[in-house]
Amino acid sequence: MTDWLEEINWNDDGLVPAIAQDHTTGRILMMAWMNRESLRLSVQEGRAIYWSRSRGKLWRKGEESGHVQKLHELRLDCDADVLVLQVEQLGGIACHTGRESCFYRVYRDGAWHTVDAQLKNPDAIYHKAHSHE
Repeated sequence: MTDWLEEINWNDDGLVPAIAQDHTTGRILMMAWMNRESLRLSVQEGRAIYWSRSRGKLWRKGEESGHVQKLHELRLDCDADVLVLQVEQLGGIACHTGRESCFYRVYRDGAWHTVDAQLKNPDAIYHKAHSHE
């Protein structure tokens, strides 16, 4: 039997883009990167674990904010180079800006417009200077 991780077309850095999608509404919550270890651990632990390129280490979604993503289903696209994680976003906030989704801006009339309200102040979420989880 083939190792399921070897069926993925990892990029030159050993990463694959991972789109987190709400398992009930279908709304796209965020995009992050995964490596073999983060993907294997996500399946093992039943929660989203990403690879933080900026910090160069595993990032268990919610480790600082408490807004964990419970993994319901994992999908791989036809080219085997993009993942979709169907998740339950505990706490309702996926974005480090304090919004439900990282995709809160809409292009209209030559400009980007914020269309989703901030649900919580990032300083209150992270209890420190604003940072990316």
